[in-house]
Amino acid sequence: MQLVAYGVNHTTAPVGIRENIAFNPETLPGALTALKAQPGVIEAVIVSTCNRTEVYCHLEQDDAINIGEWLHQYHNAQANSLDEYLYQHEGDDVIRHLLRVACGLDSMVLGEPQILGQIKTAYSDALHHRSVGKSLGRLFQHAFTVAKQVRTDTAIGNSPVSVAFAAVSLAKQIFTNLAESTALLIGAGETIELAARHLHDNGIGRIIIANRTIEKAHHLATQVDGYAINLSEMPTHIAEADIVISSTASQLPILGKGTVERALKERKRRPIFMVDIAVPRDIEPEVGNLEDIYLYCVDDLHDIIEENLQSRRDAALQAEEIIDSQVEHFMSWLRTQDAVPIIRAIRENAEEESNYLLQKAKKQLEQGALPEQVLDELARTLTNKLLHEPSRQLRQSGSDVDNNLIEAARSLFNLKD
Repeated sequence: MQLVAYGVNHTTAPVGIRENIAFNPETLPGALTALKAQPGVIEAVIVSTCNRTEVYCHLEQDDAINIGEWLHQYHNAQANSLDEYLYQHEGDDVIRHLLRVACGLDSMVLGEPQILGQIKTAYSDALHHRSVGKSLGRLFQHAFTVAKQVRTDTAIGNSPVSVAFAAVSLAKQIFTNLAESTALLIGAGETIELAARHLHDNGIGRIIIANRTIEKAHHLATQVDGYAINLSEMPTHIAEADIVISSTASQLPILGKGTVERALKERKRRPIFMVDIAVPRDIEPEVGNLEDIYLYCVDDLHDIIEENLQSRRDAALQAEEIIDSQVEHFMSWLRTQDAVPIIRAIRENAEEESNYLLQKAKKQLEQGALPEQVLDELARTLTNKLLHEPSRQLRQSGSDVDNNLIEAARSLFNLKD
């Protein structure tokens, strides 16, 4: 059994690379099926978010596929072109990495809670498409438990810091009076919901929610005193917006340079602050070259995120201690799984021997043999059968310099000195 993880995240790859190897909800089922079909892959889970794409696999020891090569091939990337951005973990490093990710210790915003929900969604997808089994299933459930423990036992989530919070904090620096500003939020997912709540709590004047599904937009808008529009109406409302925050699952940009230029003319050059949190990006990068446009992507928020993190850093040290102990806890379980096939084989062998001798004893009883004699012979023969090979191996071990087998037998059968 071998556990491996391959991936890229915000620390190893720029947004342009991350968006090229992201798995969207439409392609994920096919990717899981394709990966599970590769030689040596027993289980697979794919985690794909704005800031990371990671592939977790349980592999057979022999002739297993190189997951890094599979990522290149699946995304039609030139051979080895992603190597400088990819990281790889094996064995207990996979366990430690997943626990750190689930607890928010590997996130752009230290301790952010969104990643746990995203990992749970990835695990649910893998379950739905039958690409996860006992080992990865146990590992991910363990990660969820440890993340809950870290949230309960440390102050890792106490500071209100997130990508959405950082975006709103930057907006407050540019527009000192949010009460006179209008925000256009594109999308209706968790990040946009957080941004909407932060804006609402900071007294934003107006909030417009644009989404492909108008019902979702309306549901969010009612919670933040905003109003909802269909995504197709969004270009006509750009000119109203002082702040634009976008986070959708679109594979192509939904806001282009031409649309923004027209909005600026209507606004008579009043500036627009834009934050593109999506991966792949929702706003064409060329928009950032326009005068009076302040465009930020997720990578640009890093410096802002550094503020208000010291308490989380302190809590992270506590979390690392919890994770260290929980890695060993899971490794202990994993080691017991290596013994399962041996235990099963021993039991099957013992049952085969006992069934054979039991049938023989029944025949003797049917033929009139004395029950006491039959039972004595059954017990003696079964004992000899079960202990013959272990006894032979121990006698052989006794003649060797290395007597590890003898010590193992003493421990296995709980024999006192």
